[in-house]
Amino acid sequence: MVKKKSSIFVYYIIVVACLFLISCSLNFIKKRLAPPHRVDGGILFQIEAPSSRVVTLSGSFPDNLWSGTASSSNRFDENIDKMYDDGTHGDRVADDGIWSLVTPLKPGRYEYKFVLDRNTWVKDPNAFETTDDGFGGQNSVLIIK
Repeated sequence: MVKKKSSIFVYYIIVVACLFLISCSLNFIKKRLAPPHRVDGGILFQIEAPSSRVVTLSGSFPDNLWSGTASSSNRFDENIDKMYDDGTHGDRVADDGIWSLVTPLKPGRYEYKFVLDRNTWVKDPNAFETTDDGFGGQNSVLIIK
């Protein structure tokens, strides 16, 4: 009888320990952000970049022209489609490392990237489609119907 109770107790401890380890390991799984999608006011773009201080949406959008680099000035302008991590402009929680911007776009096909801290151009990890950017990298693709 004592042996049976101790084996049940050991079994119980093993099950609890396994559940604890599984629950701890699930904290490492991050929720994926939604790809750009329609919200009130336009299309919501988001990227998780917790160590960035400035994030800009850059692309083939009207009035963006790759943050000015494809315009006649050929200069990067960080104020064109600047993104926010302050609880505004589509951002839900201030200072959580998720940068957001709602921008009005008409139906069409657009290519874009995010610019982190004025010099690191990255494709959207949440985009459904990418294409060659002509510089050895990838642009994210957004199709609005």
